Amino acid sequence: MKTFFGLLRRKECLCLTWRGRFVVLALVALALLGFVRGIHPFLAIHDSQPGGFLVVEGWAPDYVFDVVTNEFATHHYAKIYVTGNPIDKGAPLMEYKTAAELGAATLAKMGLDTNCFEAVPAPFVARDRTYTSALTLKKKLAAEGKLPAKLNVITLDAHSRRTRLLVQQVFGADATIGILAIPCRDYDEAHWWRSSPGVRTVMGELLAFGYARFVFTKPD
Repeated sequence: MKTFFGLLRRKECLCLTWRGRFVVLALVALALLGFVRGIHPFLAIHDSQPGGFLVVEGWAPDYVFDVVTNEFATHHYAKIYVTGNPIDKGAPLMEYKTAAELGAATLAKMGLDTNCFEAVPAPFVARDRTYTSALTLKKKLAAEGKLPAKLNVITLDAHSRRTRLLVQQVFGADATIGILAIPCRDYDEAHWWRSSPGVRTVMGELLAFGYARFVFTKPD
């Protein structure tokens, strides 16, 4: 049947019944549950590849450096490199101006021989700090003729997938990049959605990984 001078026409269409709405809502709920349960294990990838050089991001909390000393004592590594950018807050009050230097000082305080590790401070950048830290390390090793076939990187859990992706981009496909994801003590990783630190960390790292994977391009 045509109406409004032939401008409109009635047509039959299918609509969801209450059973159909229930099925759709159930599928959405299952998808959301799968996302909530699966996103943290996806981000917190753990694929250790002992050997070569051991790398730790200097901004990591002290308990991560406990893992670094144990890892270095357990496996054979040529050296530990501590990466990191300038410290954002409190640097004028501190002896150490970069996270790399602070991390190296932490290892020294823990009793590790200073010949076993070295700080590799990266320059200030407004974004892409993980990439810049990895690139600074590569330039240093290349200048010294020490470009490795293998790096094992230690960082916090949800940050680990993005870290390995960016380090792999810097060092190339010929280098083996291992990653050790250390559980963050600020939240329960099995129930990250129950705390604001967990939500901020996981959702922030998910967005950051998406940017690194699909948007980020290497600077000239």
